[in-house]
Amino acid sequence: MKFGRLLLRIVIGGLFVGHGTQKLFGWFGGPGIEGFSQAAESMEMRPGRRNAIAAGLTETAGGAMLAAGAATPLAAASLIGTMTTAIRKVHFRNGPWNSNGGYEYNLVLIAALLSLVDGGPGPISVDGLMGWHDTDHKWAIGALAVGAATSTAIIELGRRTPPTPPADAGTPPYPEAGRTEERAETAEPAESAEAERQQ
Repeated sequence: MKFGRLLLRIVIGGLFVGHGTQKLFGWFGGPGIEGFSQAAESMEMRPGRRNAIAAGLTETAGGAMLAAGAATPLAAASLIGTMTTAIRKVHFRNGPWNSNGGYEYNLVLIAALLSLVDGGPGPISVDGLMGWHDTDHKWAIGALAVGAATSTAIIELGRRTPPTPPADAGTPPYPEAGRTEERAETAEPAESAEAERQQ
């Protein structure tokens, strides 16, 4: 199982890194930070940009940590949190099957993460080099609880945060420029009236 754990960590961790960089940088056909910020805002994950950055960083860093087998329970808990949020905000309403946009894929990833925590990352890992390569079901339950609690807190905070107001296209980039235009517009009628009197 030493090679099996290593393979599982690399595949799942690499996929999460890919998902994270899709959100952060638009790699691999992803929406990028601006696109995912709008999606987060529409899902009541407010403020959208902050949550988009947090999700992208969590998946990228958590995936890298998982692949390396570094602080594996913590990495798994953070990734379980993102998958739980995805299920609750996007996929749950569609049922379990991936063909209908359901949560099948997310659930498989959560189960794989829990199995890695339950059995440990194995000796071929950063944790293994530090003598901490075997964890048990208590760690797995803890990772699941932390991930679910974090997801709940983020969703509730986003729900209570007011929507981000759209940028006002009519507002001048520099306030002084706006005041200068107002003074110019006010001065024009006065100058016209004075010219008429002189005529």
